[in-house]
Amino acid sequence: MIGFYMSWNIGANDVANSMASAVGAKAITLRQAIFIAGILNIVGATFIGSHVTNTIRKGIIAPEVLNDPHMALIGALAALLSAALWVSFATWKSLPVSTTHSIVGAMVGFGIVAGGFSVVNWCKLGAVVLSWVISPVFSLVIGFFMFKLIVALVLKRSEAYQAALNWSPFFIGLAVFTSAMSFLFKTPLGKSVQMSTLTAMAISTALALVIGFACKYLIKKRLEKNQDNGPEQIFRRIQIGTSCYVALAQGANDVANAIGPLAVIYFIVKTGSVGATVPVPLFLLLFGGVGIALGIAMGGSRVIRTVGERITTLSNSRGFAVDFSAATTVLVASKMGLPVSTTHAAIGGVMGVGMARGIEAVNFGIIFKIMVYWVLTVPVAALTCMVLFHLFEFII
Repeated sequence: MIGFYMSWNIGANDVANSMASAVGAKAITLRQAIFIAGILNIVGATFIGSHVTNTIRKGIIAPEVLNDPHMALIGALAALLSAALWVSFATWKSLPVSTTHSIVGAMVGFGIVAGGFSVVNWCKLGAVVLSWVISPVFSLVIGFFMFKLIVALVLKRSEAYQAALNWSPFFIGLAVFTSAMSFLFKTPLGKSVQMSTLTAMAISTALALVIGFACKYLIKKRLEKNQDNGPEQIFRRIQIGTSCYVALAQGANDVANAIGPLAVIYFIVKTGSVGATVPVPLFLLLFGGVGIALGIAMGGSRVIRTVGERITTLSNSRGFAVDFSAATTVLVASKMGLPVSTTHAAIGGVMGVGMARGIEAVNFGIIFKIMVYWVLTVPVAALTCMVLFHLFEFII
């Protein structure tokens, strides 16, 4: 029940990472976004999600804490519930937070009560804190310059629609290249292939060229009689594609935040012990994917509206710049070994695109509120986990 509750919260909060810019830019309706994201998250979680999970998320506490199966079981249960409660509270307040950092914070709390402050890897935790700055700033810069490039190449031209059509293979190709590289290096299925960077770049470039020019042909055929709304019609179609990729990858990557601790509990109950990694049955991945999908359907609209509408006004070209900057940030930073959060990158991208139109175009009031919640995520999840651990220890 608690694992399902965590999955539900991941869907309700993290759906904004993939669909907020598309909804804010009116590329798709809220109902369409919820349906598309729900299906793609189930597919991503079940078929691309990891079938093996690390018992210690992000190496944040020493493995010896899990030597006692009874303590490990109680700790995993407390971590799962404390992370879920924090994400649930943030979703109720319509604010996006990192579900990964919620689990990390909860594991810190478990580590402290189980083995003291010495078992916590403070360097790793410091890297998590750094990501509050790295992710949004990196994404902000990419989003800012990407939108400026779109303005220079397309929106300022007298024949803006034709310019958008001419440049569409380039923008589609960039999106495809980033998505393909992210799939190969950021999803559990892609990582299992163990492809070299050079080979991955060659495959991604080939896909970018083929899909870029094929999509240009299809867009031209589809829109040749209807050029209303000019270049935005073209970017609308590109943006839907990038949003769908992010939703698929979200299901693959984020399902571990709910199913990881649940798999540990399941493994302890089945075998009586726990190792550094545990296998995750397919039914648990499907279980997590369905939970995420239901969270999207029942609670996703709150955070989608915050990210897509309350920070800055988005058009389809701006929305594309947001999606591209977030995906690129996560890919590049991950390859450099830097800690990143898709949630933080998405917010940074929205800010960057807004600031490309001037400082006054960004609602810094809501940005400040979001950042306060980012900072609170780790300590609140940790303290809640400590309280729940002692409560469960007393009961069990």
